[in-house]
Amino acid sequence: MSEEYRAKIFKSGNSVALRLPKALGLKEGTEVVVREERGEYSFRPADQSPKLIDLTGIAGSIPGFRPFTPEEREFEERELDWEGKLLRRD
Repeated sequence: MSEEYRAKIFKSGNSVALRLPKALGLKEGTEVVVREERGEYSFRPADQSPKLIDLTGIAGSIPGFRPFTPEEREFEERELDWEGKLLRRD
């Protein structure tokens, strides 16, 4: 069953803000998406940013894989021929 709460809009700097009741259980700093449709507003938690995957343990377990040395990361400039057009980086 849904609950109904009252909230108050107030001025905060050059914006307006909405103070939400503590009873909603929202944590400070939670990002939400606000949607307006025909004069009615709704909000929901924003999608979490994708988490980074730590591959440090995997890199050592791949047979034949080793990181490039700084010398191997360097490359010689060369001209490229894409579709008959000679391209050169200047």
